Amino acid sequence: MNRRNFLQKSALSAAGLGLSPLIGSSFQAVYGQTAPSNKVKVALIGCRSMGYADLNTFLDYPEVECVALCDIDDEWLNNRAADVQKKTGKKVPHLYKDWRRVIDNKDVDVVIIGTPDHWHCLPTIYACQAGKDVYVEKPLSNTIEECNLMEKAARKYNRIVQVGQWQRSDPHWDEAADYLKAGNIGRIRTVKVWAYQDGKPSLPVMPDSPVPAGVDYDMWLGPAPKRPFNIYRFHYNFRFFWDYAGGLMSDWGVHLLDYALEGMNAGLPDHVFSGGGKFAYPDDAMETPDTLMATYAYKDFNIIWDHACGINHGLYNRREGLAFFGENGTLVLDRSGWEVIPVVSDQKARMEAVAFKKGEGKGLYNHVGNMLSCIKSRELPNADIAIGARVAKMSHLANISCRLQREVRWDDANSIFTGDNEATALSKAYYRAPWELPKL
Repeated sequence: MNRRNFLQKSALSAAGLGLSPLIGSSFQAVYGQTAPSNKVKVALIGCRSMGYADLNTFLDYPEVECVALCDIDDEWLNNRAADVQKKTGKKVPHLYKDWRRVIDNKDVDVVIIGTPDHWHCLPTIYACQAGKDVYVEKPLSNTIEECNLMEKAARKYNRIVQVGQWQRSDPHWDEAADYLKAGNIGRIRTVKVWAYQDGKPSLPVMPDSPVPAGVDYDMWLGPAPKRPFNIYRFHYNFRFFWDYAGGLMSDWGVHLLDYALEGMNAGLPDHVFSGGGKFAYPDDAMETPDTLMATYAYKDFNIIWDHACGINHGLYNRREGLAFFGENGTLVLDRSGWEVIPVVSDQKARMEAVAFKKGEGKGLYNHVGNMLSCIKSRELPNADIAIGARVAKMSHLANISCRLQREVRWDDANSIFTGDNEATALSKAYYRAPWELPKL
């Protein structure tokens, strides 16, 4: 039984469904089966950046039709409506500023969620409750508590939820992980994972300002604390503020740490120590660390995370990547491909080198294709919500340790930090009224 089949059967059993086919009105309506056009009807919530990249890729598949767009910013809502019409030749029939209108639209089969991280949880859960499948951007959520609720909803309502960790659909990543699992580089004691991003700039302190015309800022804040509008807390830069996201740790960490876990066939660690802060830009507007190193301690190996804003050269001259250090060689992996560098001892290589194997570079396209296939088959997708939840928690563990500036010990079975109320409090979601966490 391969990994994906095992996860699928485990999930179905846990849901009390056994292995029988999923039959019911919500499944019969899937994949446009009730529609004369037999189209997969998708809607996008959050139109500006990665959300539109996702939708644009969905529209590369001829069976997909965009039936609704939603954004709190009129500028991007109208721009993307024009972009979709230009690409497809068809006008988008529904434009919304309130995501709940998308959930209420019975024509929608699939919801793409491209919002800031703090807005991933509620639309995902309510879409699942409404019988819609979901493609949600990474990281899965902004807190560990939300991860658990989202995974529970996907299983309770039997929905396909694909997380935007598209490396899961880029074949060279699994090829490298399978090579490691076969023991080809010998016993691995250290995995180093890094992201050195000069594209994540310093944010000079800017004064608060009036809300731009056409922006529903209260809806943008949603469950996050009420704060004055500031351009550097909005759109792309939201990711550097704790109210909305987890900084570079959760932005890049979920992509790369996912394959540290996969290559080592590991779950979450028992304890984590993370240190970092605003070492490069101590006086700028960012709240999240511009520099951070985390050690995830396991019984017989460590995973080490290292990130830095404003630097563009990491290990092996790669901006981001992973290195698995085995007793016979080191496997280096990134988005471009993978290779193995032998250990040389006493002038003798302990294994044959593996020349660089280039990836095909179609990860996002393949990921969307996998989602569409799973909508029909009802098999779990490549980046099923359980995978997204696990690695999102991995990033939250490091951030929580860094914020407390001490080691934390994690009890995954009970989803709490062992004997640590302060850390556990940071794992929870605190919603601003009238928004509330769903009760499942």
